[in-house]
Amino acid sequence: MVKYICDACGYEYVPENGDPDNGIAPGTAFEDLPDDWVCPICGLEKSIFVEE
Repeated sequence: MVKYICDACGYEYVPENGDPDNGIAPGTAFEDLPDDWVCPICGLEKSIFVEE
């Protein structure tokens, strides 16, 4: 699976890991994240993320 990087702070969203602290199950593809999901580090919306 491809990782996605927050262009502002460098946080890496890894679909295999998900974001369990924010209710995102492991295995959740980036495209399937809710529209209101934000970077858990800096709080910016997912549109700021770039594919690694």
